[in-house]
Amino acid sequence: MTGVERTMEAGWSAWWRRWPCWVARAAVLWAVLYAGFGLVCALSGTSLLYQGGDSGASGLGWAVVAVGALAMVVSAAVVQYGLPPALRVLLWAVCGLAAITAFSLLMDVITLTLGQGVDSWASDVNKALAAVGAVLLAATARSDRRPGGTAVREPSAAPRLVQRAAWTGTLAFVPYAAMKLVWASGGTFAGITGQEMLAASERNGASGIFLALESWGLDPTALLAALGVFLLWGLVRPWGQVFPRWTLFLRGRRVPRWLPLAPALLGAATLAPYGVVGGADT
Repeated sequence: MTGVERTMEAGWSAWWRRWPCWVARAAVLWAVLYAGFGLVCALSGTSLLYQGGDSGASGLGWAVVAVGALAMVVSAAVVQYGLPPALRVLLWAVCGLAAITAFSLLMDVITLTLGQGVDSWASDVNKALAAVGAVLLAATARSDRRPGGTAVREPSAAPRLVQRAAWTGTLAFVPYAAMKLVWASGGTFAGITGQEMLAASERNGASGIFLALESWGLDPTALLAALGVFLLWGLVRPWGQVFPRWTLFLRGRRVPRWLPLAPALLGAATLAPYGVVGGADT
């Protein structure tokens, strides 16, 4: 690593450690951008809620303007007056609204990654902006809680009881993996053949990449299940605390807490509403 690279890395690390000092201002800038985006969509009649080709619900743009304006006022108040309890409550409330707006963003990212396209670019931009805002507002609400001077413990494996829980979580994926393997090998599971699953996906407009992965038993849900198992073991093994040697440039550095938690929370926030709605319909 050259001297310039070391200087840049040191500057970036120092800037990142000072996030409590600048995150509220970043939240103000986001709020201005988000409110402006909602205003443009509202005045142009652009729908931010995809409804199977229906262009209705363009009035949602005014709701985005309201959320952005409220976030701007609250974040600016934090910059000016600090973080009293009342402002913290308001920050968490607006953060919740932004998180609800970002619902299904993960599903949209997956479909876009697999080359299937998106149903509405305006809707997806709205969700992405809302997700960024939820993170900034949550960080602003915690910006007065600076880390203490506690010593950093050496990485170690979790107790045996906790590792057994990880094994339980891993084994819970086995029936799902078996179902995918049966379909990929041309068998029948629950009265449905692998060919029928492929035909249904093709009728629904799945891309070639999606169909190829599904034919191998590796559709996005299977890949996400594998990611879930990986994250699960990262929480109980030393390599989940310090980057191992196979991570090349990152090896030896401590794993930030947000790195394993962010995908877990994003996945839970995306999938939980489906379970709630599905349970209410049964």
